[in-house]
Amino acid sequence: MSLAALLLLSLAFGCAAPIATDQPVALRGKPNIVFIMADDMGYGDVRALNARSKIPTPYLDSLATQGMTFVDAHTPSAVCTPTRYGVMTGRYCWRGRLKRGVINGYGKPVIEKERDTVATLLGSAGYHTNIVGKWHLGLEWPRAEGAKQEEIDFDQAIGAVPNRYGFDHSFIIPASLDFPPYVYIEDGLVTDSEVVTQPGQRFPAFLRKGPRAKDLVMVDVLDHLADHACEVIQTQSKSEQPFFLYLPLPAPHKPVLPHKDYRGKTGLNDYGDFIAQVDGAVGRVLAAIEAAGISGNTLLVYTSDNGSYMHRIDDAEKKDHVEDVHVQGYRPEHHLANGPLRGTKADIWEAGHRVPFFVRWPGVVAPGTLCQQTVCLTDFFATCAEVVNLPLGDDRAEDSFSFLPLILGEQSELRAPVIHHSAAGMFAIRSGKWKLVAGNGSGGRQQPKGKPFAQPFQLFDLEADLGEVRDVAKQHPEIVAKLTARLQQIRDNGRSPP
Repeated sequence: MSLAALLLLSLAFGCAAPIATDQPVALRGKPNIVFIMADDMGYGDVRALNARSKIPTPYLDSLATQGMTFVDAHTPSAVCTPTRYGVMTGRYCWRGRLKRGVINGYGKPVIEKERDTVATLLGSAGYHTNIVGKWHLGLEWPRAEGAKQEEIDFDQAIGAVPNRYGFDHSFIIPASLDFPPYVYIEDGLVTDSEVVTQPGQRFPAFLRKGPRAKDLVMVDVLDHLADHACEVIQTQSKSEQPFFLYLPLPAPHKPVLPHKDYRGKTGLNDYGDFIAQVDGAVGRVLAAIEAAGISGNTLLVYTSDNGSYMHRIDDAEKKDHVEDVHVQGYRPEHHLANGPLRGTKADIWEAGHRVPFFVRWPGVVAPGTLCQQTVCLTDFFATCAEVVNLPLGDDRAEDSFSFLPLILGEQSELRAPVIHHSAAGMFAIRSGKWKLVAGNGSGGRQQPKGKPFAQPFQLFDLEADLGEVRDVAKQHPEIVAKLTARLQQIRDNGRSPP
């Protein structure tokens, strides 16, 4: 499906244009900044991006009508830990120690100790900085010498919590909600040190066996984190100090555990109901912003850390998630979690990293507007820097480009090519309409998986072939050579700008 055909499935948007204001944006003060990131939400899971979807997402749809929708927004990785690193640092994770995959709940810190983050940047600009939700960037767990990884002293303070990286307040779960230990951590301390053993469970309520604090009830985690985020908004709105809230939601990632209030709401079984619950959680956050009277001075971004894990099942004879809740996929007549995109989470294909991306800033971002320029979640860092008028320099946010001009409806210099990265370490480079996959497979879950840098490389014209059906590398060897050299240059330079 072409990009033009995809846009026909979307809401009818006009051209981006700034709203007239009494003062220039630079003189309107520092806005509160709220960055909401779902976990594993696909491009087709939001009705504003997929008119065929049967899942009601009224609150996410409202962000599309009230702000700007980016239809070509990408995560720096097709899996969660490296994407979160990219959001926090403005730098591709593969430049550091994590070259593929993710860490588990016991993993060591991924962010380098002295590296600046969005939180340190905004803190230096006078913001009160908060994180509520899934961290998944590593912690330093207190253990006795020689203890096993699960033998943690939950009464002791934990090291390398988000507070080390510039957050004034943190209320987190360690990693994805299917990774033990299952605990809430507030400012470095576990909120309930009394733990029980959580048994393993199969999909959709998939869990790994491990310790769980008694105050963490799986089915209530999403709502509990949304409640805490609303409390932060309520508290911080009473201060004259601007605030930053990073809200990495733990859903619709596994375990797929929709609350009873949402069960049966979509007719698409647990996954569809869970998407509806994520939308409801976002709605509560939007309501808290409105109730606090700060919506007009709040820049809000909503996105996902990678695409959906729900496969597309094209065999009409096979059962899907609607007919058997244990099946991790849908037939197209029921739902396309990743829309028309090829592949799934973890893949180098578009479904792995093209994600929903909405920006709302009343009075600044024109409502109901559309942006077709390619952006990456690493760009959040440079955007925040420009919003608060702080220089980046050459020693931080090495792969970040501000999208502030885009949301203002202004002309913007095209950013450097975006580098995509799969779960298995497969690279791709995106420049204009061209996407070069530097390998011979998906680099993730879809067969053939292939190997990084194994020939033949694959080239796709995404304007004509968004579904990546036709490899045109043989027809355009000059493009293959040019993008191969550019990919190597960006990797070798240590930063995306020249």
